[in-house]
Amino acid sequence: MAFHEVRFPDDISRGARGGPERRTQIVELASGDEERNASWANSRRRYDAAYGIRRADDLAAVVAFFEARNGRLYGFRWKDWADFKSCLPSGTPAATDQTIGTGDGTTTAFQLVKSYVSGPQTWARMIAKPVDGTVLVAIDGVDATTGWSVDTTTGLITFATAPASGAAITAGFEFDVPVRFDTDTLDVTLDIERLGSITSIPLIEVKR
Repeated sequence: MAFHEVRFPDDISRGARGGPERRTQIVELASGDEERNASWANSRRRYDAAYGIRRADDLAAVVAFFEARNGRLYGFRWKDWADFKSCLPSGTPAATDQTIGTGDGTTTAFQLVKSYVSGPQTWARMIAKPVDGTVLVAIDGVDATTGWSVDTTTGLITFATAPASGAAITAGFEFDVPVRFDTDTLDVTLDIERLGSITSIPLIEVKR
């Protein structure tokens, strides 16, 4: 897919609204019972960046960013201030935050993931856009400072030597969400003081 490895302005995204979306089919039976089926295996995030615009300069920055992405054509990075770490929002990422795989003595590449746990249920989210310079890795709980590399465009960790069989591979990181504009039109309003606003700037997560 067409993607620009550039992040939407942080000072504007900080005030945005949005979060995960699921798609569920619900059929109500004649008895009043329901049958529910998940159409999507994974969630997809939506945001509205308009809520982060506070000044005319913010408006100009968004218009420039929109034009440089050719509207919906090119994806880009987005910082979800509510969920951008491998740990809790109040914490600092550590190399043991997330389990990303188990060594088998052969495999050298492991995908970054973040697990969301509630009771006995867990959902694993693939992390494709880690932030450069934030990724930490450990093998069996011991920090691995060398011997591996990360592709910040895919979230793939590659070891120079395959971890031993049974070794727990963990990682900590910050990450962005790959998104695109979900409109090809920006509805800009200027008042008498020439302060600007945009009614809505919808963004949607892109899946590869």
